[in-house]
Amino acid sequence: MLDMKWIRESTSHQEELQRVADQKGITLSVAELVQLDEQRRTLLLAVEELRQQRNTLSQEISVLIRQGKQEEAELHKQQVKTINKELDEREALYRKVDEARSQLLILVPNIVSPDTPIGASDEDNIEIRRVGELPVFDYEFRDHVTLGEQHRMLDIPRGVKTAGTRSYYLTGIGAILHRAVQQLAVDMLVAKGFTLMDVPLTVRTEAMQNTAFFPLGQDQAFQITEQDKWLVGTSEVPLVSFYSGETVDVTQPIRLAAASLCFRSEVGSGGRDVHGLYRVHQFAKVEQVVLCEADAEVSERLLQEITANAEELLQQLELPYRVVAVCTGDMSQKTYKQYDIETWMPSRGAYGETHSSSNLLDFQARRSNIRYLDAEGKLRYCHTLNNTAVASPRILIPLLENHQQADGSILIPKALRPYMNGMERIELPVDLDTK
Repeated sequence: MLDMKWIRESTSHQEELQRVADQKGITLSVAELVQLDEQRRTLLLAVEELRQQRNTLSQEISVLIRQGKQEEAELHKQQVKTINKELDEREALYRKVDEARSQLLILVPNIVSPDTPIGASDEDNIEIRRVGELPVFDYEFRDHVTLGEQHRMLDIPRGVKTAGTRSYYLTGIGAILHRAVQQLAVDMLVAKGFTLMDVPLTVRTEAMQNTAFFPLGQDQAFQITEQDKWLVGTSEVPLVSFYSGETVDVTQPIRLAAASLCFRSEVGSGGRDVHGLYRVHQFAKVEQVVLCEADAEVSERLLQEITANAEELLQQLELPYRVVAVCTGDMSQKTYKQYDIETWMPSRGAYGETHSSSNLLDFQARRSNIRYLDAEGKLRYCHTLNNTAVASPRILIPLLENHQQADGSILIPKALRPYMNGMERIELPVDLDTK
């Protein structure tokens, strides 16, 4: 959420917001918002004046009654009745206008950084750098589904039988690998000073709204029927909400991490994105969340830091990847600046998104009411940032495909071996006929 005062104080601010809303695909009339805000303030002033008149008359009535001036007191009472009638009408109109204003204000997007690319979709994202060499196969390589089935680590048909489309089982070594990459990420972040948290996976609507996942992303969430509870699509929601409504100390940035299950409906996904493990309804994610002072240079530095953490993990997994600057049309409402990290997936013949890093400035903290005292003792809203350290099972796609060998075995990166009981490669089951 942006400060309404900032919005109304300048037509250039309003023009910028309308441009960003259009670029982000948000249906919003900033001009209508400003008009409603002006109407609301005018009505509020009128309501307050009427209340003051009523209070003054009520005090005078008490004095007149004590003085025995009943006739004058009755005249004042008639005036109070007239004022009450007008007040009821003005208050009703005020509530109507205030609600309409609130419904528009919650749709207002965050501004975007000057270096954010302008574009309509992920096709307009701009590559910043590539790291690692792409694998060259001198044999017919297998995709992650084939590898997973051959190694008996993945069972999609039984997942669909049990839970419906985009469901799966990870079995045996697949489940171990799934947990290993998460623990590698957790250990890395803890060593870097992040506080590890185990978080609620169901949250109130308020928490989703305060972290700016609602109302625009509501179709991506699963609701617990007949309760004010939703399954989280990322631990970013409970991590940020941990401090909602509080004043915090950000003398040093607050670095939080969580390894949790996540749930998303993935409405609108199709094509190759729904093949195998790329887009599923349930997955696990290790998330980084940072809260810091409201200083653009500080939050930019922290954005680079959390992005570097995700890159470090991919380097430890010995996977080729690229970093892209996300364009306006591929951004969410809350995002000021965003990087995506895409890892090479041979079966797609392309890089696929595996990580995302975002700087939100004070947009999220303003909605969540998370503040700190600055050097002058003034309360200010924090800046918040988030990043996916790793998400699984999607990361298993490049992990299996890039490290597969001609004989069907899969090499385990050195950094993962301590989490896999020292195993150096995953061999095909001995009873499997590979011919």
